[in-house]
Amino acid sequence: MALLNNPSSTPNSSPAPSPGPDLSLCEQEPIRIPGAIQPHGWLLVLDAQTLAVVARGANWSPAQALQAQRELPLAALAALTPDTAPVMVGDIALEAQRLSATAHRTAQHVIVEFEPAALREAGEAPIYSLSRIFLPRLQQAADVAELAALAAEEMKRLTGFGRCLVYRFDEAGHGQVLAEQIDEGYDSYSGHHFPASDIPQQARELYVLNQFRLIPDAHYTPVPLVCEAAGLKPEAIDLSQAQLRSVSPVHLEYMRHMGTRASMSVSIVIDGRLWGLISCHDHGARHLPGAVRRACEHMGQLLALQIQAKEANQRVSERLELRKITLELVSHLSEGDGTLARLVREPAPLLKLAHATGAAVVLDDQVWTTGEVPGHDDIQALAQWISGLGREIYDSRSVAHVHAPGGPVRGPAGVLAISISQVHRHLVMWFRPEVVQTVTWAGDPRKAPMATDGRIHPRRSFASWVEHVSGQSEPWTESQRLAVAELRQALIGIVLRRAEELAAVASELGRVNKELEAFSYTVSHDLRAPMRHIAGYVDLVVELEGKRLGERSARYLGHVKDAAAFAGQLVDALLDFSRLGRAALKRRMVNTATLVEGLVQELSRLEGGRKVEWIIAPDLPQLYADPLLLQVAVRNLMANALKYSRERAQAHIRIDAVRTDSGDGLQVQDDGVGFQMKYVDKLFGVFQRLHQAEDFEGTGIGLANVKRIVERHGGSVWARGQVNEGASFGFTLPRAPEDGAQPSANGEEQDA
Repeated sequence: MALLNNPSSTPNSSPAPSPGPDLSLCEQEPIRIPGAIQPHGWLLVLDAQTLAVVARGANWSPAQALQAQRELPLAALAALTPDTAPVMVGDIALEAQRLSATAHRTAQHVIVEFEPAALREAGEAPIYSLSRIFLPRLQQAADVAELAALAAEEMKRLTGFGRCLVYRFDEAGHGQVLAEQIDEGYDSYSGHHFPASDIPQQARELYVLNQFRLIPDAHYTPVPLVCEAAGLKPEAIDLSQAQLRSVSPVHLEYMRHMGTRASMSVSIVIDGRLWGLISCHDHGARHLPGAVRRACEHMGQLLALQIQAKEANQRVSERLELRKITLELVSHLSEGDGTLARLVREPAPLLKLAHATGAAVVLDDQVWTTGEVPGHDDIQALAQWISGLGREIYDSRSVAHVHAPGGPVRGPAGVLAISISQVHRHLVMWFRPEVVQTVTWAGDPRKAPMATDGRIHPRRSFASWVEHVSGQSEPWTESQRLAVAELRQALIGIVLRRAEELAAVASELGRVNKELEAFSYTVSHDLRAPMRHIAGYVDLVVELEGKRLGERSARYLGHVKDAAAFAGQLVDALLDFSRLGRAALKRRMVNTATLVEGLVQELSRLEGGRKVEWIIAPDLPQLYADPLLLQVAVRNLMANALKYSRERAQAHIRIDAVRTDSGDGLQVQDDGVGFQMKYVDKLFGVFQRLHQAEDFEGTGIGLANVKRIVERHGGSVWARGQVNEGASFGFTLPRAPEDGAQPSANGEEQDA
């Protein structure tokens, strides 16, 4: 009995009609379960538990299928694990022909594929030449473009296809050809773009799962699957990882329109994401032996590793450079009065940080700008719109399409913005000019309309189609977004510190006793300077004498510097505590729900690796308080809850509303280490700690700050706890007077 549809026979030279699915969208096509295979091989579907034949390709008879199943190494098939790549399971003899078998397992089935066994050729196997010759060339490549060129050249040599392309996908999913190797008579697509619609999302996911695909002849007639098991349908058999899987009729039509009879693709997958493809085409039918196919798949993996390394090195270099600029900006602000308007007075570092041509700092109704920026009204409208989004970082390549309250923004095309405050409209914004781009597409990228037969048809032309893209800037890179996020965190600290300093007024200074003033002066001048000197001289010794210092000496100096830094932190904490007693209150109604939500986001980023469940009551009250000082108090309570529940595998932190006859407030409860209630009176004292510093960092002044802030508002604080069962801290503040706060002559609220 001869094998049916023998793949060694001459292929049909005329395209066979394919029925094609009746679809409204390509994304709906069941490409993983086509119920058919390509005719250049044979396929068996075995039950995953019994290894009995449950389905076969129609190009085998039931007797042939059973004979092939008996020849298989069933023990090796039983050892397969689900959802792993196909593995070779050896050769079998069937009717005087040797067939090579590969197999993989799904949740329900073992899929076995057969192809004629190739004769072993003399000489080195292709995969060894890749490791010995091609890999060193990849490692010496200077950039991604050179990597792509080497890959296209080597793939062309390995496979003999008439055209080999290497292209990458952008953020929108469009493909851009980076390198090409072609024979005479093939259209060149070098530098061209392919629209994202050419590859539906489900096909992209399949490219990640099954990273090699070969279509030897696009004119094939699919071989349907025949089910032997009762109740099993061909469409229920997952062929995602099968090399013989029949491909979409829409894709076959796409190939024919492209003048391609045989095609091969190798996925370039980086961090689980489809970065790009190596795509090969031929005008004639072309089949590749198994050894060459495995070498091609291996080449894709080598290329992905080298691209990943090049891009990672580039990102690290860029981030280091941007971090230096960030430190320069923060240092510049720290040395002055701390107002963010100073950012635009010496604009070079600010503009360089985001590679921008203009920047603006917005504080409510005030705007400070440098470089090429939109008009004042447009900046204010855009700042208002971005603030309303509630996002810490916002970026857009086409700000002209942003419909802010004043209408579309005119001027620069791109904007990158960070929001400094949840209470005020306080932003730093960067702007970029329009960059007009000319994009050459391989054919008109606009999706062809549905034909009258109800089927989706691919576009029919791949002739160069030029598009001019305007109104957009260069995209903001991930490194730039991370850099401005880091700057934002530093600016928040500077703004808070500056706000505390500006809140001090003469009337409030009179309430501070002379002893505290004298002590603050002593701490500031007699302790902070020596601490800086100690740290500075340690750095000088290490820098000048580092090579001559022994390991022990270097370690001792490190201890000295750490001790000086900690002493400085204690001094700074004490100074902050004293300032809280002098800053003038500027009370207004504060939405604590928004405040708490912002603090949860901030603290969650700082503790990104932990599992923390924040349980926030839906009825948090509006409190009549100074927004900045209230934020300091609530942050201290939430940060303490986060810190002292660190030992829990998953911490639970609950924030509830408190409503009493005397006022409203918040309560923060955790399930951490807790404390003994007999020490509760010590908790709110300066430098009072109930836990070892080695176990939990801190200066012991955070709760003292909370108490001072709350009591200055006329409120009260409390704490309750139990060892190893958690603690709760809360406060209440008086409600706003019904007739409103009485402003002073300078517009600030008089603090009673």
